[in-house]
Amino acid sequence: MSKTPILLSSAHQCGLELGAIQEAFAKNAITSGGMQVTAFEEDIERYLGEDCHVAGLNSGTAAIHLGLKLLGVQAGDEVLCQSMTFSASANPILYLGALPVFIDSEEKTWNLCPIALEQAIVDRLAKGKKPKAIIAVHLYGIPYQVEAIHSLAQKYQIPVLEDAAEALGSTYKGQKCGAFGDIGIFSFNGNKIITTSGGGALITKDENTKNKAIFYATQSKENAPHYQHSELGYNYRMSSVSAAIGRAQIQVLDSYVHLRRAVHAFYVSLFSTIPEVTVFSIQDSAYFANYWLTAILVTPNAKKSISQEQLRLAFEQDHIEARPLWKPMHVQPVFENCPYYGNNVAQGLFEKGLCLPSGSNLTDEEKDRITTVVQRFFN
Repeated sequence: MSKTPILLSSAHQCGLELGAIQEAFAKNAITSGGMQVTAFEEDIERYLGEDCHVAGLNSGTAAIHLGLKLLGVQAGDEVLCQSMTFSASANPILYLGALPVFIDSEEKTWNLCPIALEQAIVDRLAKGKKPKAIIAVHLYGIPYQVEAIHSLAQKYQIPVLEDAAEALGSTYKGQKCGAFGDIGIFSFNGNKIITTSGGGALITKDENTKNKAIFYATQSKENAPHYQHSELGYNYRMSSVSAAIGRAQIQVLDSYVHLRRAVHAFYVSLFSTIPEVTVFSIQDSAYFANYWLTAILVTPNAKKSISQEQLRLAFEQDHIEARPLWKPMHVQPVFENCPYYGNNVAQGLFEKGLCLPSGSNLTDEEKDRITTVVQRFFN
């Protein structure tokens, strides 16, 4: 009999979701927008503090798309974007007809490299193209170098879109991720820290910008008795049922972050005596990571048949999902003609890196199965 698969990051129900959904149905709140969405937005605003305003949308990708639009990105513009990330960070640049300019990672946080970022800015300015925005990502829930990145953004007067899709619950110097950028975004996809089944949010410090995002997300319908549209709009608003799930999930957010960090600690202990493996961790006390996914680097050893791919296959044989790191965007076929600045740090990480099952619902039995595979593989 085949074993039950252990997934990388499955949705974790807390038990409150069904009641929240039933309440939405009882009030016939089963369309997009409405009281449930407004209440969920307020929940996130209270969680973030920092005088944030939140617009609930149907995906994190939609939030990035609208965020770039609100920052004035248009066809022909250039947007600086972290290369090591999921494609949803970069795809909306193309939606708008703009050009992604990809930036390498640095080794401390695996996020946007400040040195490569400034080199890119200076070079693009020399070519007569001032970048319209910077997309900075908190990869796997570890905050990027906030002060260094935002210092450059201020120096060259370029706004930052903060992609916190993976970083809900992470903080830098006590401030919650999502609240640093000119615009921030979250994802509530089924594999994230908390989920709305599918959904996202746009975060801004300005209520007018929030209202403009909602306007665009509801087909840019103007205040008229008939359907009046003077601007291009989108069908991006969060549904009431999704928001109801989110209202249940956000109640357990802190406990789910604690559980993810406990999974990370499990892997740190598991690999502590295995010299070929380094668990990606942040050692700086200014950074508090939710460790949405725990990632490792595997140093190849041909004599022992040890490599990232061999370990992945060993997990696969036991029906345990492990996945390489995000393949950098600048080496993806769809983006291969886009400019890139850096020293191939992201590519080196991709070649050695592996993400391991990290769900907040990972059981002791599943940890034992993972331990058995690791011990068998390395011994």
